[in-house]
Amino acid sequence: MGSQNIKNNLWHSLEVNEIFKLLNSDIKGLTTEKASSILEEHGFNKLPQGKKISLLNIIFHQLLNPLIFILIAAAIASVLIGEAKDAIFILLVILINSILGTYQEYNAEKSASALQNLLKIKSLVKRDHKIIEIDSENIVIGDIVYLESGAKIPADLRLIDTRNLEIDESFLTGESLSAIKGTKILNQDMALQERSNMAYAGATVMSGRGMGIVVATGIHTEVGKIAKNVSTGESAKAPLILRMEKFTKRISIFIIGLSIILAVFLRMQGLDFTSIFFFVVALAVSAIPEGLPVALTVALSIATKRMAKRNVIVRKLTSVESLGSCTVIASDKTGTLTVNQQTAKKVVLPDKSSFQVSGEGYNGEGFVSDENSHQKITHQQHQGLHQLALIGCLANEAELSQFNGEWKHQGDAMDVAFLGLAYKLKIDIEALKDDNLIIDKIAYESELKYAAAFYRKDDQIFIGMKGAVETLLDYCEYQQENGVKQPINTSSILKQTEELASQGYRVLAVANGKCSNYQSKNNYNKDDIPPLTLLGLVCFIDPLRKESKESIEICKKAGIKVIMITGDHPETANAISKELGINSSTGMIVTGDMLTNAGKNTGKAYQKLVLNASVFARVSPIQKLEIVEVLINNGEFVAVTGDGVNDAPALKRANLGVAMGSGTDVAKEVGNMIVVDDNFSSIVAGVEEGRFAYDNVRKVIFLLISTGAAEVILFILSILFGLPLPLLAVQLLWLNLVTNGIQDVALAFEAGEKGAMQKKPRSPKEMIFNKTMISQILVSSFTIGIIVFGLWFTLINYSSLSEASSRNLILLLMVFMQNFHALNSRSEVTSAFKIPIKSNVILIVGIMGAQAIHVLSMHLPFMQDILRTEPVNITTWTTVLLLAVPIIIVMESYKAIKNRFYKNI
Repeated sequence: MGSQNIKNNLWHSLEVNEIFKLLNSDIKGLTTEKASSILEEHGFNKLPQGKKISLLNIIFHQLLNPLIFILIAAAIASVLIGEAKDAIFILLVILINSILGTYQEYNAEKSASALQNLLKIKSLVKRDHKIIEIDSENIVIGDIVYLESGAKIPADLRLIDTRNLEIDESFLTGESLSAIKGTKILNQDMALQERSNMAYAGATVMSGRGMGIVVATGIHTEVGKIAKNVSTGESAKAPLILRMEKFTKRISIFIIGLSIILAVFLRMQGLDFTSIFFFVVALAVSAIPEGLPVALTVALSIATKRMAKRNVIVRKLTSVESLGSCTVIASDKTGTLTVNQQTAKKVVLPDKSSFQVSGEGYNGEGFVSDENSHQKITHQQHQGLHQLALIGCLANEAELSQFNGEWKHQGDAMDVAFLGLAYKLKIDIEALKDDNLIIDKIAYESELKYAAAFYRKDDQIFIGMKGAVETLLDYCEYQQENGVKQPINTSSILKQTEELASQGYRVLAVANGKCSNYQSKNNYNKDDIPPLTLLGLVCFIDPLRKESKESIEICKKAGIKVIMITGDHPETANAISKELGINSSTGMIVTGDMLTNAGKNTGKAYQKLVLNASVFARVSPIQKLEIVEVLINNGEFVAVTGDGVNDAPALKRANLGVAMGSGTDVAKEVGNMIVVDDNFSSIVAGVEEGRFAYDNVRKVIFLLISTGAAEVILFILSILFGLPLPLLAVQLLWLNLVTNGIQDVALAFEAGEKGAMQKKPRSPKEMIFNKTMISQILVSSFTIGIIVFGLWFTLINYSSLSEASSRNLILLLMVFMQNFHALNSRSEVTSAFKIPIKSNVILIVGIMGAQAIHVLSMHLPFMQDILRTEPVNITTWTTVLLLAVPIIIVMESYKAIKNRFYKNI
């Protein structure tokens, strides 16, 4: 029967022991050696990947370009009129452009794939009798997997232990409500959505804890069977890329229309069809920025790589563009602004006795001492401390142990800190595990705000609970003073909590009670909690990250408001926020209760609270979402940080969801970007890189559009003055290949300008082609177009040079002009002479390389024949070089005037 059940995936109908036997595993998990053997036999736990874009598809995509169609038509026409060399060169240019475009797009695809490798899901498994964290793709059949709130199910599991476990399986079953899970054996014919003792790969733990044995991995999981037959759709393009592609198409249509009008005009002047055709081709080649979409993709891809180096992983190119608009960062406190190494620093008992705890971090190094006598104390010397620390260990889901002199920890920060306190009181934590004291647990959830353990002592059932002070006081009727139960003084305890919180402590309460009226049973829940006795308060400190204060100051200068949203006590939040500079000494702390009393978040009272505050304490996940909605509805562009399931709604609603690297899989899946080191300063670094990226995108667009417009102006002026075509189609192709083809990509590597984080955030509604962009395009394109036309007019009318020789000098001047203009494009406001060369060596090398290649083409007979070029002497070369200098002078003057009189443009 067992093997048949395996074949039919009927694991839900088998006893756990039978499953262990069939899979050759047990509750202790697999050994590393055995897991490796299974992995080698069955392969990695990965779903079939979506169809990747092949190299052939990328090449084909490069050829689907309006310019390519025009060039092919030009090549065919060249052959028909006997200009085979022109046709060969045109086809060669098509080949080179396609190779460059393919290379850039292929690299962009590779970059995206590389970044996805950084987003691998981690899972807790038992290997070699220890709970460790591994990449989910290394999970094998027979592994014991531990589940906790927010975790992604890594494989199909048969559950063998659950504690208030609820799983969202909507992606698989279509059920909108979370499925409540258990371990009870079910009938074989039970439908998939009714198999409550199973957890399926891809589902998400919404609450509770659990443990299961892996029964299927990869394509053999339920979701794997679906994924095997379904190809994934194409990824969405960034809005910026879509806008630029649309712009390219529109300008192509515009140029074609303009070409037709000019062609009619030229024909009316008596020009032959062949000349008209090549004029139209030349004009199209000049104006259409065919490399723009690829260049922008490269710019954004470079930005994602730079962000990754600064511990920020961008999941979508869209986020790079969005970062430049961020006006508010709504940050968690723990782990983001602090180091997230909670340490118990003080214990206060109801009888007012107080104890100091030495040491910091996740370890058991340190001791507990009386605050008055400073005498070291162990749990054996003080019954009150013993009981308090014992409960802290029992109502606990974490692990803390020392191995080869190094402390290892796993689990919730507060749970680890409680274990650290127990070690310092010399409690034998390992012995507690072996005593099998615990009967059942209530796992910590953000909605409950406490964790509890039911345990057996002297043939009686007790409960120990730890959690938020206000929550536990609702359950407490007594407080323990010197070993004697007294009626609880709630107001005194709350006052004491506020005093401790005002000193920056995070305060948790510990209580216990006897379940004397209950018979021993296997399953307990919150309905079984008896009246409790308060044992004391434990005060924790999570040290601030050293760089947090500086990063917040940077945000202020950048026009970004930082608000702190935390579940901590208001006084704790107040103390931390003042130290960080988030809140002023007179600033208001808005609590969850205040928001509740203010009514709906669409009301004026609620909005006034949100818009006038920088610190929010004791707020629920729904209130965090409502706060974000208020900010967005009032015109703010909001980035929200989060790490838990409870943060997912706010992360999804935000303009930019920032998930923490140590956070839950749900948060990472919802977030637009992931901060690997959980550090607030990394978020600020991401915003800075986002601004750099947006600036570089503008630089690329400016160079391509302005140089293309200059060439169009040159051609139109030549027609109006009745002059021959200043440049042939092949010369324009060469010009765009050796200048724009190199410089536009090189500009994407431009280092950020120093003042980027001292500007106000740009409006999300701001178009790329704003007043600044349009004005600088007009100034630069007319400057280049008029200067080059002036030389062309002079050479044709007042020199003895032939038309071909004159074109040779025009081509050389355009190369100089566009190379100089690439230097202008390095900044919209800063002088080209003030930008260090070392900030973009690639661009400088590209400019020098472009010039060297063109000079070489003027001396090689083969290239001379194709491009109609010829060598020039040093005097002529220098003269033409000097004629290109005005573009630097004009743009430097433009920047100086703009900086002085139009700072707000």
